[in-house]
Amino acid sequence: MGSQLGAFLREFARNPQRTGALAPSSPELAREAVLPIPSSGDPVVVELGPGTGSFTGAIQDRLSGRGHHVAVELNPRFAELLQVNFPAVDVATDDATHLASLLADRSIERADVIISGLPWAIFPDEVQTGLMDAVTASLCPAGAFTSFAYLHALRLPPARRFRALLRETFEEVVVGRTVWQNLPPARVYFARRPRQRSVDGLRPASSQ
Repeated sequence: MGSQLGAFLREFARNPQRTGALAPSSPELAREAVLPIPSSGDPVVVELGPGTGSFTGAIQDRLSGRGHHVAVELNPRFAELLQVNFPAVDVATDDATHLASLLADRSIERADVIISGLPWAIFPDEVQTGLMDAVTASLCPAGAFTSFAYLHALRLPPARRFRALLRETFEEVVVGRTVWQNLPPARVYFARRPRQRSVDGLRPASSQ
């Protein structure tokens, strides 16, 4: 854990905008985020922005050797650390917007669960939209998507925009409990059943 925290802080110092947080997510937040992973079968689980592996370990614990766990990490230093610490994980050093092609390269059509550790609230509108398009293009119709938001940032425009994007994109969005043990405290979003695109390729208007 000490080496992971040290690596995280070094990368935050190099590029705080890309890292998005001052400290790794807590085990309590990780356990909440991985709840949609089914307890049986061989699901395909995709992890976006795993960083130093706070969610990675929880996903591996939940899978217990089942399925296929793909972790997409843009930062090569984090990706290398992940591959060393979690040899069973299929680590892809790439941008999350390339998710569909990354899965196709692995002969995977769709993911059953996509778990995001990306800092959505710091992304501009076009980046949020591009990432969400990659998620919906790669998630099976009955699949689940989870992400989280820091409590202190919920009222900021990017965080509000992300919540609106979730409700526009998915038929069901549930807000989890506040995880006070995280620094800073955070909530997990559980989203299911991505909406179908209209004929012209635009997202259908949200009814919520």
